[in-house]
Amino acid sequence: MVRPALRSRSLRRRQLRTPGGRTVTHYEKRKPGPAKCAVCGKPLPGVPRLRGSKLRKLPKTAKRPERPYGGYLCHRCLARLLKASIMEQLAQQP
Repeated sequence: MVRPALRSRSLRRRQLRTPGGRTVTHYEKRKPGPAKCAVCGKPLPGVPRLRGSKLRKLPKTAKRPERPYGGYLCHRCLARLLKASIMEQLAQQP
């Protein structure tokens, strides 16, 4: 019987084959869900699905897209936001 801490279903089970030919079970924490856009809720491309400890080890450029609101808004919502702000500025000018 495996130790009680590993019996939780929150841990993912992987069947691995060792070089000696045995099949063993490795228990690892599950991946988090994908990062989502704050406006439309679609998964953000370019943002890795990693736990905090592994995400911290990545370089800054690998954690999110390098654009305004990168890792927070998707490109469609960002374009909509920028167009709306430009239109608003143009409307205020005499």
